[in-house]
Amino acid sequence: MDHLALNCKSSGQISLFLSDENVERLKSAMYSHHFLQQQYLFHEGEPAKKLFYVNEGQVKIYKLTDDGKELILYILQEGDMFCEFGGLGDLNFSYSAQALTNCNIGMIEHSDLEMLIYQHGDFAVEFLKWMSLWHRKTESKFRDLLLFGKSGALASTLIRLSNSYGKLTEDGIVLDVKLTNTDIANLIGTTRESVNRLLNKHKDDGIISMKNGTITIHKLNDLKSIVSCPDCPIEICRI
Repeated sequence: MDHLALNCKSSGQISLFLSDENVERLKSAMYSHHFLQQQYLFHEGEPAKKLFYVNEGQVKIYKLTDDGKELILYILQEGDMFCEFGGLGDLNFSYSAQALTNCNIGMIEHSDLEMLIYQHGDFAVEFLKWMSLWHRKTESKFRDLLLFGKSGALASTLIRLSNSYGKLTEDGIVLDVKLTNTDIANLIGTTRESVNRLLNKHKDDGIISMKNGTITIHKLNDLKSIVSCPDCPIEICRI
């Protein structure tokens, strides 16, 4: 099976924005730490003093709503980077990060990152471009959640999953990631029962099929029509 043609890199991957030289500068400032599956990298509200880079594994980024429900913001994979960095004094994390698998994570202290920014103007410009796209990606996800209701939010999430984890087969686009209906519900801020109902409708309509917990998308354009898909850049339309 082949990955979708445009699905070679995630929008979190700093190598989309940094030159090879600046990637090496960034990596030279990292130190690695291993996290076991389900272990937390940090919790929402803790001081944000590090940048994180996924060397191996998958990481879930999420927030808790006022009623204690989990809202998954991102599922990050190898090559993705994430941080809470504003350059305006001390910050706290506005979300939590948890290892979905055993992970090897590269970490950089904010002070070391600031030194790279001060010393290398080209690095600063490229890093700001990455941060801008990261924020645009977040805004587009919340737009879909707010404007298109539960059905639209699910359609948007399936489209994003296809761009992040899709493998093109003769039968359709196979999502090469294991997600329970509860996980999907947490991605769109609704209940598992609502997701069950919506997925069953998509199956009845022939838009998707499910086997052994794996979703295959057969009619991607039907999902796009639900949300009047604006053809966002592939770097933004991702999980």
